Amino acid sequence: MPETWDYTLYIPNDLRAVTVCRRTLRLIFTLHGLIGLVDTAELLAAELVSNAVRHTKGPAALRVRRSPEGVVWIGAWDTDPEPPPPPQLLGRATELEQGRGLPLVTACADYWGWRPSARFGERGKYVWCELAVA
Repeated sequence: MPETWDYTLYIPNDLRAVTVCRRTLRLIFTLHGLIGLVDTAELLAAELVSNAVRHTKGPAALRVRRSPEGVVWIGAWDTDPEPPPPPQLLGRATELEQGRGLPLVTACADYWGWRPSARFGERGKYVWCELAVA
């Protein structure tokens, strides 16, 4: 059975938090021997956290965990309870300055989704994605 773990990093609504999350995720993956997934996981976490910070006014959180089945789950919580907009087609979105986050997540993750969730006494949502560990 694979090693399981679960980390949560609570962050302020500040774009600098995206860099903190990227570096923290890189350290977590490196220490757990998942070097082959670091670049993809870092990109996914940065996109999810960036969306959480850019499109809401409250605090946010990054959660990273590995399930007993060996799946790595990366999620970002924010204070907006509305579902994320459907991702545009990746080809069109890469031409835009903004709106590339969820298309990148769709292209790079094995699965993604969202669910309502509350933290800090506020309603909000988690947007998450999964990566299978080879």
